[in-house]
Amino acid sequence: MTDLSNPRLPGALPDKRQVAASFSRAAGSYDSVAQLQRDVGNQLLSRLPEDFSPQRWLDLGCGTGYFSRALAQCFPASLGVALDIAEGMLEHARPLGGATHFIAGDAERLPLQDSTCDLIFSSLAVQWCADFASVLSEANRALKPGGIFAFASLCVGTLYELRDSWRQVDGLVHVNRFREFATYQQLSAASGLKVVSLQNAAHVLHYLDVRSLTHELKALGAHNLNPGRPGGLTGRARILGLIEAYEQFRQAQGLPATYQVVYAVLEKPL
Repeated sequence: MTDLSNPRLPGALPDKRQVAASFSRAAGSYDSVAQLQRDVGNQLLSRLPEDFSPQRWLDLGCGTGYFSRALAQCFPASLGVALDIAEGMLEHARPLGGATHFIAGDAERLPLQDSTCDLIFSSLAVQWCADFASVLSEANRALKPGGIFAFASLCVGTLYELRDSWRQVDGLVHVNRFREFATYQQLSAASGLKVVSLQNAAHVLHYLDVRSLTHELKALGAHNLNPGRPGGLTGRARILGLIEAYEQFRQAQGLPATYQVVYAVLEKPL
């Protein structure tokens, strides 16, 4: 199995410092193009237990704070912490409110005391963490008994149309790598947390053209962050080749971009 924590290996996930810098730069444009992020986060909220009413929650990888504000509305009597590794996102989120505290931190080393949260909510953030076993261990540590870790992430198959189209052009890595769904299953089962639900669902967005898709990925800060990605400007011939290859996927609604989303609700045993 590939060691995703070693950035020198071809299967490595992006370096977290590059992730933080990329999302910090994207803070101002993020919400204007974040329809997928809103749809996925709302779906994750709907998967929380109906009678669940946390007193303290953590929005892990809060980004612009959209779901920190949503959590505050869902649980008005609660106290919330919004945490992100990207300082630029926190600077954007803090004036908009929602959480009681906004702090910079790493999901693999949470700056929280043991057994302090009733809910850890994380939508489309943990796919950037190379050591997901540590994320689960930290969630287990920070949760109170009976607490919930609800996360949405991305797995293999995400943006396969873009990946396959680039492969036809130059064979280089132009699309971010993600874990296998089976890896999420295995690590969650071994985490010490009870798996209440763990599912994989495809979300397909459609675009007028390739440029619209690549512009959105850049505005989100989610463009190619892979180690070993090609450097420098992409030549006109390769861009035309990409456009031609991607056109093979065109549907009546436009060019599809498929996201394979993992939804999980895990509970710390009493």
